[in-house]
Amino acid sequence: MASAVVDTSDLASRGRILANSEHNHLSNSFVNEAVVSNSNANHMSSDSSNSMSKSKHSTNISSSTKNQSTETNSSRSFIILGVLFFTSILVMVFIYLRFPNMDLEEKQYIKVPQDIADAKNLGRILSRYKDKYFYQVLAGYFIVYIFLQSFAIPGSIFLSILSGFLFSFPLALFLVCLCSAVGASFCYLIADFVGHRLVEKYWPARVADWQAQVASYREHLLNYIIFLRITPFLPNWFINIAAPVINVPLKLFFLGTFIGVGPPSFVAIQAGTTLHELTSSSDTVSWTSIIILTVFACLSLLPVVLKRKLQRKFD
Repeated sequence: MASAVVDTSDLASRGRILANSEHNHLSNSFVNEAVVSNSNANHMSSDSSNSMSKSKHSTNISSSTKNQSTETNSSRSFIILGVLFFTSILVMVFIYLRFPNMDLEEKQYIKVPQDIADAKNLGRILSRYKDKYFYQVLAGYFIVYIFLQSFAIPGSIFLSILSGFLFSFPLALFLVCLCSAVGASFCYLIADFVGHRLVEKYWPARVADWQAQVASYREHLLNYIIFLRITPFLPNWFINIAAPVINVPLKLFFLGTFIGVGPPSFVAIQAGTTLHELTSSSDTVSWTSIIILTVFACLSLLPVVLKRKLQRKFD
């Protein structure tokens, strides 16, 4: 009986020992797993941090490379612009050298007119040689007018007035419209090549807004270009430079300019027929000219208004 009690006590003691051993084993296992889990978590966190750091570093490098590329392209664009400018100067010098021999008094007036007095003096000199050297005078006028328009240099208004003094009215009107359209298109291309990147770099939000507005009026874009050319709301040089930035198609730009400069050129050429009577460029503006420009401006937008009314009627 005593032996049975001892055995039972011994078995119970061994059971407690085994239970404690298993409990300790499980505890150690959980601790080890927790340590491993923490280690893995720390490792993953470290990898994630390194990855983010690498990504940020890569982004900085990409941004820096992009800025350097933009600056390089801008510098290259200005160099090309300078080459084009001086090439144009050389072409005008060549045309000048093809002119007949003039005395010193006449040569001092061969310059781009900046006021009516300059236009009068230039017209007086060119009228002496126009009949005998007609094509040289015509080529010189054409090249200089396009040069002024291409590089947005003031003075083309006086050349428009001068054309009315030198040439017949139909030829003068066609010549001014053609020179304006060609010169404005060259200015468009130069602005597209040089200014597009700069404007998008410094005013990206505004450019996007302008482009969206142009897209909404694309169906009647030709009419709006003609309207802007007729009216004095925006200077022509600004239209030439802004057009490529806001994605105005070159063909529409050329055609709209050719048609749109017609009415203002009509007024300037008409004034040029009496060039010797003018005292300033403001003499070209009269109530008659204002009425003419207003009528043509309204006519340019008339198709847009009529089409919208028809659409509303049928809708």
